[in-house]
Amino acid sequence: MTPIEDHPLRYTLANELHARPFPSLEAPCGAIYLAIKRPEDAAERDRDVDRAHLTQLLDRYGAPHPQPGATHWFGEVGKFKLKWEQHTEFVTYTMFMPTLEDRPFDPKAFETFPADWLASAPGVRITSALIRVEADPGADEVVTRVEDWFVPESLAVSTVLDGAATVAGDFRIDAAGHMRLAVFVADVTGERRIGRIVQRLCEIETYKSMSMLGLARVRDMGPRLGELDAILSGLMSAMTKGDTGAEDTLSELLATSAELESLLAQSSFRFGATGAYEAIVNQRIEVLREERFDGRQTFAEFMMRRFDPAMRTVKASERRLQNMAERATRAGDLLRTRVDVERSSQNQKLLESMDKRADLQLRLQKTVEGLSVVAISYYAVNLVLYMAQPAAYAVGLSKLVLAAVTTPLVVLAVWWMVHRIREKME
Repeated sequence: MTPIEDHPLRYTLANELHARPFPSLEAPCGAIYLAIKRPEDAAERDRDVDRAHLTQLLDRYGAPHPQPGATHWFGEVGKFKLKWEQHTEFVTYTMFMPTLEDRPFDPKAFETFPADWLASAPGVRITSALIRVEADPGADEVVTRVEDWFVPESLAVSTVLDGAATVAGDFRIDAAGHMRLAVFVADVTGERRIGRIVQRLCEIETYKSMSMLGLARVRDMGPRLGELDAILSGLMSAMTKGDTGAEDTLSELLATSAELESLLAQSSFRFGATGAYEAIVNQRIEVLREERFDGRQTFAEFMMRRFDPAMRTVKASERRLQNMAERATRAGDLLRTRVDVERSSQNQKLLESMDKRADLQLRLQKTVEGLSVVAISYYAVNLVLYMAQPAAYAVGLSKLVLAAVTTPLVVLAVWWMVHRIREKME
């Protein structure tokens, strides 16, 4: 039996679903997280540069290199484990430490990434975090520790995955430049579940930071959008009142519309990415299945109060920009129609003027035609007299009588000839 031929990408696509497994972690342990993004055109960057930077780090620890074209890598680097992932706009490094430092969230732990290697990164830090994983010491001790480690005003604490762990964070950057996240795991929680919790916390932080780039773009565009809105309203008012020429208004309106379309084109990727990242943040929080801890706000509540308004601002600005572009397009179409009507009216008047000129030309032509008949007849009569005079003398006719006889005939012949020529031309 001849086997059926597989699609060339069948195994690649199937393996992609299993390409990025969650790490297995055992409490107590720690994680150091870093996300790097190019400041501009990150989606079109050279991905080989990211892999080369990873290779430099692996060479420091004598670790094996990733496969050519790889988008993820997981393995041991010295006494740690490193997970590297390449995404559309950024790359992430997560270093898992088998033990905890004595000082909670000690910034020296970040020195696992060499300073000169960080300085040569092909991009800038979009976020970094220190994650502390401990065995659950009891509710009272958890309250004491999180109040000591985090800012109470923005602290979010919740029990996740049906009591498997308690997670905490304040989403603030500490003095060393890192976010802080704490995980207190129950004794019955398995290593893979701990790894999933840590991974999801890293994803929440990363995609939250990436989503906020949309808010930064909106704030940058805000003043110019306000100016363009005022210009557009003024042009539409002028168009309604007819204070300025339609063609001048149309020229300004087209320039405004072109700028709006340019802003929309430049921002469309960021708006789309912001929506996608927001959905991932909400989905990652949802799968944690949060339960309230000690009356504290949950991660979902924190996002509802702090994150969701920013996302609504981005969506409102996107709709505003789209509506302004549509308004400018509609106004341009209406004004273009008005200009076309005015031009048609001008063309009609021009045609009427040309008709009048044609009538005048025809009258002048007929006048000139009559004069031309007289002039041609004058010369024709003289020619006839020269040719017929010898014969006239032979029969006894004088020159005056000959002229009187031939002139009407010549005039009539010339008029008939000119009339025939004009009829053929018409």
